[in-house]
Amino acid sequence: MGRIKSALEIALERTESVKADKAGINQYELRQQGKKLANGYLESSSSTENKTPVNLEEAIKKTAAADQAALKQGIFEALISQIVLPSSDEDRKRIDAIGKGLQLIIGNPQFSAMYRRLKDALARYMDETARYDEAIKRQYAPKLRQKEEEMSRYLGRKVQIDPFQDPEFVGFYNQNMNALKGNYQSMIDQVRDEANRIFGVQ
Repeated sequence: MGRIKSALEIALERTESVKADKAGINQYELRQQGKKLANGYLESSSSTENKTPVNLEEAIKKTAAADQAALKQGIFEALISQIVLPSSDEDRKRIDAIGKGLQLIIGNPQFSAMYRRLKDALARYMDETARYDEAIKRQYAPKLRQKEEEMSRYLGRKVQIDPFQDPEFVGFYNQNMNALKGNYQSMIDQVRDEANRIFGVQ
């Protein structure tokens, strides 16, 4: 039969449990604070308005040394989740800011070189997207003209179809664009994995 715990032992166990809970809550709050900081940093870095830029380095330095790891974790999580395929030139600024923020947190030259390669690849992706868009529309144009002629004869008036209103074109367009996106998405996934690996061993 096991030993019956004294009231003092039970009270001490509860005190340890409360301390652990408080430490866990504090770590969670610091990570949330880090995420908020990172989002503010990205917003001020890529905004066209004259917003006061958020200085991540300064914010980290102002945080107590014991709390910096959890704060950095939050910043890292927020920034790494924002590495996505760009859809406009404005996104390029954001990607640049993400890289600078991550480099500050990770501080690894290997990551820095890898992120530069990713930025070059994403610039190529933007150029290729524009070329793909033109090529897909050009390739589908004869079929679209045929559909317009058939509808014009049927309705007795000239009809122009917006290709993106045509489900067949949309399917064809998405299929080709998704193939292009897939090639570059795998590169983003690799960078994320490597960033997680480097950050995790610090």
